[in-house]
Amino acid sequence: MKKILLKSVAILHPESKHNGKILDVLINGGKIASIGSKISEDEKGILIINGEGKFLAPGFFDMNANFGEPGLETKEDLDSGCQTAAAGGFTGVAVNPNTNPPIHTKAEVSYIVNKSKFNLVDVYPLGSISHERKGKDLAELYDMSLSGAIAFTDGDRPVADSGLMSRALLYAKGFNGLIFSYAEDPLLAGKGKMNEGKMSTYLGMQGIPALAEEVMVARDLYLAAYNDAPIHFCTISTAHSVELIREAKKKGIKVTCDVAAHHLALTEDDVEGFDSNYKVKPPLRTKADIKALLKGLKDGTIDAIVSQHTPHEIEYKNVEFEIASYGISSLQTVLPIIIQAGLKPQDIVEKLSINPRKILQLDIPMLDIGQDANLVLFDTETSWVFSRQNNLSKSYNSPFIDQNFKGRVSFVHNNNQFLQF
Repeated sequence: MKKILLKSVAILHPESKHNGKILDVLINGGKIASIGSKISEDEKGILIINGEGKFLAPGFFDMNANFGEPGLETKEDLDSGCQTAAAGGFTGVAVNPNTNPPIHTKAEVSYIVNKSKFNLVDVYPLGSISHERKGKDLAELYDMSLSGAIAFTDGDRPVADSGLMSRALLYAKGFNGLIFSYAEDPLLAGKGKMNEGKMSTYLGMQGIPALAEEVMVARDLYLAAYNDAPIHFCTISTAHSVELIREAKKKGIKVTCDVAAHHLALTEDDVEGFDSNYKVKPPLRTKADIKALLKGLKDGTIDAIVSQHTPHEIEYKNVEFEIASYGISSLQTVLPIIIQAGLKPQDIVEKLSINPRKILQLDIPMLDIGQDANLVLFDTETSWVFSRQNNLSKSYNSPFIDQNFKGRVSFVHNNNQFLQF
């Protein structure tokens, strides 16, 4: 591959001596060959990329993506999912076991690992907590970890059985594994389709109360404390969930959590038009919840931001709101959404690049000479429109289609491969 010279980029990496400096970065053979203020660009065959006004950081990492493979490739396969992730600035993704068959044995884990090798985007399987994601029997957690599963979750299904969750925490602790909790009490959530509140009453639609999430957060915090085991909460969405986790951290409970980007920008009011692209789980909440989530990000209660990328075929979304499937195809829009929500570039790098890898005990890409070049170049000012034409996912179930955004990824590099946008 030709040499790549990134000119005048603002380096953002809290663990690099170059953090906060505007420098040139030369990539050669997939590694960072040089970092300096005036790197020569006279050499033949060198690709020069103008990075003025842009930020260079470790590639983003998504802890919550749904690719359909195996079995649901018409939603998204590994190739299309990786293309979409790269366009969003992600050089690593953790994929949920919401597949058919689910990722619940070492066979499925090995399939994902082997099928996604040699890609620009590193793909890491999340194994199921329970066999077939049915919430009854513990899956082969240790075998899956040996095959490459980096954490365990039942995906978009909560583990309702307290005993099973307690055993999962204790068992995973024995081999330094991590359990993800999707916090929802299914009996309290019932058949709700949106947030329970004024808007659900106005629309005459059955709602999902914030309590359904908060009761499960409280339960799993107790279980984590009882077993002295780490736990990670996926896509928390309510103000009281933030408060519960904040207090648990003060008590020394080993807890981390993340929030989906769309929960920082959209509210229950957006459901008023019955557009099924706004139907997600957890449901879109209130402005007060968004305020609490943003405060949680600022004070460190919320560790990471995820896409919760959930692509669907048109027949699952272009139907009545009541029967439509949950989820947004969202990998390409995470960055502009969180810029819109008010996050600063250094916060973006912390929540998208650094903390997700820390939580999952993965190596953080270093931005120093001799290191592998795992990088994203982005800015916060470029105006662009997210459209069906530049959407790289197989699916386009997004409320952000044809929306004008500010902030865009222009370059990603990993595994000696790169893309420009």
